Amino acid sequence: MPKMKTKSGAKKRFSRTGTGKIKTKQAFTSHMMTNKPKSAKRKLRGTTTLCAADERIVLRCFLPYARKKKKKKSNTNRESV
Repeated sequence: MPKMKTKSGAKKRFSRTGTGKIKTKQAFTSHMMTNKPKSAKRKLRGTTTLCAADERIVLRCFLPYARKKKKKKSNTNRESV
């Protein structure tokens, strides 16, 4: 089976956090900033995480290799004799 392609625009716009969420830049910050209140500009600084529904779309369609891998069950609770 051939490799799936990652969307190059998504590579530049999204990244994963340590807990597996999708991190992205805030929207509504590119133009007409003089018409926005100071409080809105302050809240729009930095990055945010996507909601679960959007996160699922991004991981499934745009970043197929960034999905979380399933963890294997470990036998740490068993006593070794």
